[in-house]
Amino acid sequence: MTTPGYQVPAPVRQAFSVLPAYPGSVLFVLGLNLALARHLQPDILLLLENRTLRIQVRDAGVAFDFIWRNRAFIAARHEGEVDLAICASLHDFFLLAMRKEDPDTLFFSRRLVLEGDTELGLLVKNTLDAIDLSSLVPQHLLPMALMQRLRARGLPLPGRLR
Repeated sequence: MTTPGYQVPAPVRQAFSVLPAYPGSVLFVLGLNLALARHLQPDILLLLENRTLRIQVRDAGVAFDFIWRNRAFIAARHEGEVDLAICASLHDFFLLAMRKEDPDTLFFSRRLVLEGDTELGLLVKNTLDAIDLSSLVPQHLLPMALMQRLRARGLPLPGRLR
């Protein structure tokens, strides 16, 4: 199966594939908590509670495991199966994030793969589709702005940043 567009170069994939997964998941959930968590409705959060999730970037050789628990996404170290795994190339995830590609189109062309709980997959897809991306301000993702927002929300700071 080939994916049109950009592919992570093989040497980069090899370097990423030997890195431990957990630190990447910590950074990934930091971004989720800052950019996405506040947009999720309470009923959605109840359905996500304690569900194991994985985002797998196929061509980069990385995966991010996480769970929604106690009002925040938390990095996890899932062994074996997860409730929902979402797999695509880095380019396709970028296209989805920028809303330049429809998830259904990617799914039916097998460029986006959902494995696990189908109902949970539809819930995640429909929830993401409903979020107004214009509220995501790039300046809020700069390191100092991130730290201030984390502290203001009482969210845990990763590792040495405490």
